Amino acid sequence: METESSANRRMPLLMVAGIRAEQVASTAEAVRRDDPAGTVLVHHELRDVARGVVRRLIRHGDAERVEVLELAHGCVSCTLRLDLLPLLRELTAAPDVTRIVVQLDPALEPDTICWALEHVEVDGRPLVTDVRVEAVLTAVDAATWLADATGQDELVERGIGGSPDDERTVAQVAVGQVEFADAVVLLGEAEDRWTQVRTEAVIARLTPTAPQLQLKSDVRFQLKLRPDVDGLDVSALLARIPGNARRGEIDGPHGRLLRGQPSLDTDAGVSTVLFEERRPFHPERLHEAIDVLLDGVVRTRGRVWVASQPDVALWIESAGGGLGIAHGGPWLASLTSEQWAEISPERQVRASLSWDDYYGDRTQELVVITHEANPQDIVSALHHALLTDDELAAGEQVWATYAGPFGEWHTDPCGDDPAERSADAASERGNRS
Repeated sequence: METESSANRRMPLLMVAGIRAEQVASTAEAVRRDDPAGTVLVHHELRDVARGVVRRLIRHGDAERVEVLELAHGCVSCTLRLDLLPLLRELTAAPDVTRIVVQLDPALEPDTICWALEHVEVDGRPLVTDVRVEAVLTAVDAATWLADATGQDELVERGIGGSPDDERTVAQVAVGQVEFADAVVLLGEAEDRWTQVRTEAVIARLTPTAPQLQLKSDVRFQLKLRPDVDGLDVSALLARIPGNARRGEIDGPHGRLLRGQPSLDTDAGVSTVLFEERRPFHPERLHEAIDVLLDGVVRTRGRVWVASQPDVALWIESAGGGLGIAHGGPWLASLTSEQWAEISPERQVRASLSWDDYYGDRTQELVVITHEANPQDIVSALHHALLTDDELAAGEQVWATYAGPFGEWHTDPCGDDPAERSADAASERGNRS
């Protein structure tokens, strides 16, 4: 376990994310000006990354430097591995740098960067040996975010995709950026009070421990104004982040689904549905019921077990109009005693707390955030997809004969229209840690 002294020796790093580039830029600059002498702002613009061109901005004190990088392979991962991570390592050694602010391109989700900090080695070691994530801030356009988070547009349709074949949706990225945030800055106002309240209610359920700061003035083009004039008191906002905040920690498919204590009450039509059951799903009935996790739903996250696949957990994740299903790794009940030794102690403890003599750690756990759907309809549809008493009594040999529509991964709605395909990157995110 890391001690407080060792954490303090690492360079603090703040990330600023958001789907609207100009609002991310203004927020990141306000964070930098909170300590202009010692803070360096870094930004990689990925608009032309598919052509192998990335524009890199570095701002420190009164100096600003913009460089055009030409990469042999134009992709986001190459940008991170070949330039951003080595640059961060270099900045941690600079004597006049006390904090780093990373302004993320709209196509980036902060968990991607945090994963790279922990797992990608630079000069033989990962960046987490030299930096610690102090906070992730997400800038939200109060006027448009709810529509973005519940829509079906793909990033490439907005001109902000990481590559021409980037099939992620705007909803996936917008929701992921807020969900991973330690604090949320709401910029501007929605057109009506109802949308404003619903937006705040959705955000409070996506990231319940994150403080929200509402800035009603439009600061999109006020980069030269002082933060106190803009209304963004960075130090005060960071001080409001609780001690149990995420701060870059990535949840794997068997990690916590509920951080903090999100309200389970309905607020302005927004609800959090927690579905927990022990018996398995019938694969065909689950497939038939899958639309209930899309229509009128902002977000679905969770792990399920299907009767025809008793050894593997399936990870389900939706945002807006797209949904992906990926393998979430084995259930502990399917492992040998030797394989148990490879499982983290944290997961073993979590499994033991709810272990069942018959099912082991196999269970259904889904968290669904709705903005238009009836929560009871979701619960009823999912209950109907579970095995009946007679099917349960038939046993695993019969279950194995069930036709299974879920292969290595699955997307819904089914079809060939790219606008209807869900973001497989969401599934990858749920499965990679």
